[in-house]
Amino acid sequence: MAFDVIVVGGGPAGLTAALYTARSGWKVIVLDPMGGGGQAATTDVIHNYPGFPQGIKGLELMELMAEHARGFGALIETDEVEKVSLGDAGFSVSGQASTYESSAVIYCAGTSPRRLNVPGEDRLIGKGVSFCATCDGPLFSGKRVAVVGGGDSALTEAQFLARLASQVILIHRRDEFRAGLYNQKMVRENPKILSCMNSVVDEIHGERYVEAVTVRNVKTGEVNKEPVSAVFLYVGSSPNTAPVVDLVETDDSGYILTGPDMSTKTPGLYAAGDVRRKPLRQVSTAVGDGATAAFAAETYLMGRAV
Repeated sequence: MAFDVIVVGGGPAGLTAALYTARSGWKVIVLDPMGGGGQAATTDVIHNYPGFPQGIKGLELMELMAEHARGFGALIETDEVEKVSLGDAGFSVSGQASTYESSAVIYCAGTSPRRLNVPGEDRLIGKGVSFCATCDGPLFSGKRVAVVGGGDSALTEAQFLARLASQVILIHRRDEFRAGLYNQKMVRENPKILSCMNSVVDEIHGERYVEAVTVRNVKTGEVNKEPVSAVFLYVGSSPNTAPVVDLVETDDSGYILTGPDMSTKTPGLYAAGDVRRKPLRQVSTAVGDGATAAFAAETYLMGRAV
């Protein structure tokens, strides 16, 4: 199947890029393993996206973005991209379901959550170990749960879980949270959230399901076994660059290096959103990246057509 533009990833950056390029009349397809939405769709409420002073559900916002892109003719296909290659006439994008051809690619595959790499974690994923509070939180209504992390994602999801769980233990390895002041204030004022600072999880316990976590204070060395029914992990992320690793340059953390127009070292290949090196990863910055990449891709396509 041949297209003018293939957008890899259906999060805010990808859907914005698709909207812009499709609106300009190019034949566009978005390939996303979940059919669109990205990590933003798993966020309970997004409070800092302009235009929604009361906040908006992450899923609702992403559904609106997808509807907007489709309205201009973009196709959104559920497929997981395994490889992006250069061909004689442009790019070949290999998915699990099919292979696609295009003159330009906008790569917006985002990131995957990092793991703790502690005993019990791998064995209990899907059995109480989770990376998505809005997906799995309702399963633990009335239970005691743990959240690991100190950034905005961790604190936002801890607040969401506090509406469901009997208590939320928020475990962070440093003495201060990295999240914004608003989220820190909301966590401090929530009586159902117990903050365990300077602490790490050494082990996740449970036979069939999560039953407890071993928490160690990194300053005092004190160790406690805390009974919990679930552990939600928000300890950072790793960029999903494997399909394009041969076509781009990356920094030491694996994030794609781009020019100000989102261009990579390969002409016609652009990277946008969380997958590229940038100082701030938010829905609003992803949208800006997607618009910029779309404009650059269109300029590239017009040059090829001359």
